[in-house]
Amino acid sequence: MGSGNNYDKRQVAESIDVLWDPLSEEERQYLLNNIDIRVFKKNEVIYHKGDTPRYFRCLLEGKVKVYIDGTGGRQIVRLIKDMGFFAYRAAFAGEQFKTEASAFETSVICQIPFPVIWKLIETNSSLAIFFIKQLATMVGETDLLVISLTQKHIRGRLAESLLKLKDKYGMEEDGSTLSIYLSREDLANLSNMTTSNAIRTLSAFASEKLIAIDGRKIKIIREDELRNISNLG
Repeated sequence: MGSGNNYDKRQVAESIDVLWDPLSEEERQYLLNNIDIRVFKKNEVIYHKGDTPRYFRCLLEGKVKVYIDGTGGRQIVRLIKDMGFFAYRAAFAGEQFKTEASAFETSVICQIPFPVIWKLIETNSSLAIFFIKQLATMVGETDLLVISLTQKHIRGRLAESLLKLKDKYGMEEDGSTLSIYLSREDLANLSNMTTSNAIRTLSAFASEKLIAIDGRKIKIIREDELRNISNLG
C-alpha cells in the first residue's frame, strides 16, 4: 500500500460532493484534517474478511472488487467504479467485515476514519440521510443479485454480468468494447459459475455473434439480444 501524498486533500474532498456539499465550513475543515489518501497496487487486498472496519472509503481512481470466498469458490458481490463508496455497511451494523476487497488495477482511495463519520452524522442530518439512501440502495442491489444467482441459468447470468460491466464502467472510444478487462476467472466469479463454464459460454456468445473476444477484451455486438438472454434467465 502506498501513500497518496501527491493528491490535494481539499480538491479530493470537494470532488466527493455528496459528502462535501452538506457540510458547514467548520465540518469541512474537520473532514480535511482527518482524511487519508492511499494507493493500492493491482491485486492488493484493501481489507480482509473478519477485519474491524476502520475507514469509510471512496474510490478516486482505478477499479475495485468486493467478494466472498466460500466453500463453493469465490463470488464477486460488488464492483466499485470511480467515486464509488464501499467498506461501510459492516461499520453501520457494528460487525466485522463479511466480505473482502481488492484492487483490479492500481487504485487511489480516499479513507475517512469512522469516528469522523460518526461525529459528522451526529451534527448533520443531511449527511445522515445520504448514508441511509446509500445503504438502502445497497440492499436493493443485493436483492437483485440473489435473484440472479438463484434463478438464472448460466447464459442468463453471464449475459447479465457483461451488461453490468458495461453499465458500471462504460465502453472504450469505439463505443462497443468494455473498458474493463477481466480474467476469465474474475468473470466466472462475478457470474457464479466455474471458469470452464464461463469460457464455454463466452465462446458460444462469440460464435452466435453476440460478442467478439480479443484476449481479455470483450466487444458487445448485439446488446439487445444479450439483454433478452439476461431477462429470460
